[in-house]
Amino acid sequence: MRILDRAGKIAEGSVMFSGVDIKAATEGQMRDLRGREMSMIFQSPRLALNPIRKIGHQLEDVLLQHVQVDRAQVTDRAIAALEQVKIARPRERYHAYPFELSGGMCQRVVIALALACNPQLLIADEPTTGLDVTTQKAVMDLVVELTKRRSMSTILITHDLGLAAAYCDRVVVMEKGRVVETAPSANIFARPEHPYTRKLMRATPRLGVSLRNLLPEEGGAVMARPSRPKDGVASARLCPAIHVLAQRQ
Repeated sequence: MRILDRAGKIAEGSVMFSGVDIKAATEGQMRDLRGREMSMIFQSPRLALNPIRKIGHQLEDVLLQHVQVDRAQVTDRAIAALEQVKIARPRERYHAYPFELSGGMCQRVVIALALACNPQLLIADEPTTGLDVTTQKAVMDLVVELTKRRSMSTILITHDLGLAAAYCDRVVVMEKGRVVETAPSANIFARPEHPYTRKLMRATPRLGVSLRNLLPEEGGAVMARPSRPKDGVASARLCPAIHVLAQRQ
């Protein structure tokens, strides 16, 4: 979505969306895409919301920016957006400030903001961080329901393998910014092929297993920067399969 800080950049490759190269697009093209064609649920809902503006006014800003709507109707559209994410007493919450709402309620508001303009693509970046388990399920069930109802696509960015297994049709595993494995969800959890994927699954805490035994010793090393090596892959020195092959040779 090109909303990285100035220090961040796309080092290589391209990102295509609806025939537009995101890397090469002008800022005007990106303004047309953001909100209207693609939108995002951010990791920390309280940081994503303006603390000194009412919830309803923030929704109105999004609608007025991206949708051709009469100002006389924008309030009703904002309240309807709150109703769609199942916020109780939406007309009352319209006048609330973020600090008056719970974490789960704030996340529902962020979802309402993201979906207000009916985007084709929704990017959910760790949408359940900081929420209790019950609220996590409610938020994810809501995202799935709205995804199906609106016939849109959703990308879930998460470190929680449980969420990926429960809600994703297809999983893409990335290590240091590079795709190392992709497969249907059922296949990747039943038969992980890449060493990094298997390592992620071994790292999942389990009752009766010591934390020291979750990862092999070589898994603790961290590369200083994700530069591309001249030969092989960036994680070669951390991969146990590489060491076994070298010993056999």
